[in-house]
Amino acid sequence: MRLNNKVILITGSYTGIGLAIAKACINEGAKVVLNGLEDDQGKSVLSELDTENAVAITGDIAQAGIPELLVKKAIDTFGQLNAVVNNAAMVPPSNVESTSTELMHKVMAVNAIAPLAIIQSALPYLIPVQGCVLNIGSINAWGGEPGLLAYSMSKGALMTMTRNIGDSLFRDKGVRVNQINPGWVLTEREMADKKKQGMVDDWYKDLPNIFAPAQRIFSPKEIAAAALYLLSDECGPVSGQVMDLEQFPMIGRNLPKEWDGSHDFSWSTRTKK
Repeated sequence: MRLNNKVILITGSYTGIGLAIAKACINEGAKVVLNGLEDDQGKSVLSELDTENAVAITGDIAQAGIPELLVKKAIDTFGQLNAVVNNAAMVPPSNVESTSTELMHKVMAVNAIAPLAIIQSALPYLIPVQGCVLNIGSINAWGGEPGLLAYSMSKGALMTMTRNIGDSLFRDKGVRVNQINPGWVLTEREMADKKKQGMVDDWYKDLPNIFAPAQRIFSPKEIAAAALYLLSDECGPVSGQVMDLEQFPMIGRNLPKEWDGSHDFSWSTRTKK
């Protein structure tokens, strides 16, 4: 059991990648503190899991007092805290024209500021056990899509934080901090978003090669598999590192010959008639 007797706090874990990580951690012997925004979802998830190894606390991580409350829940319930997974995120569409200052503040609060606050709250408990932090970022941190400006900026900030404190915390306190930057993942939210955009139900079965050379996108379980390595003792002294999980190199990619900078690689023909 790779995470036997470890207690792990996972934000945004009622669905998607966060839930996949939570299930994988429990399967490897860990106890988990789940978090999300919808209380009904939390109760539903707990009904699926072994409640001896899981507890849920609903709340917006950007609200004052929630980071401390999440850590307190872990300590009060399980008596310790060995790792934090900062997975919760806002992913609003926005571009250079539509990104208001108000939106930017909201996205940064959830995607970058709250993760730091959670780490700060958890440190008194992580240091004695030489625990670790895993931030879930995005390949958009490297520049991002034009329609995801605020999100991309916030994930870039998260990545810089990971590298910064991944060095200082490990050097001074023995706490490892790493990050996974997932590519395109088939989560419940992604399915719902594409449905709102009018896409057909099986849009993910017919993807442009430029976005999905494997002719499919990642499953949450595949991201969770990588998370297990970084949360476990197997990765040894790895800290301050960012693992990109994508099907193609984000930097220096060899684009198809037909790419001329203006070609539309969308699959708009997959919308419902």
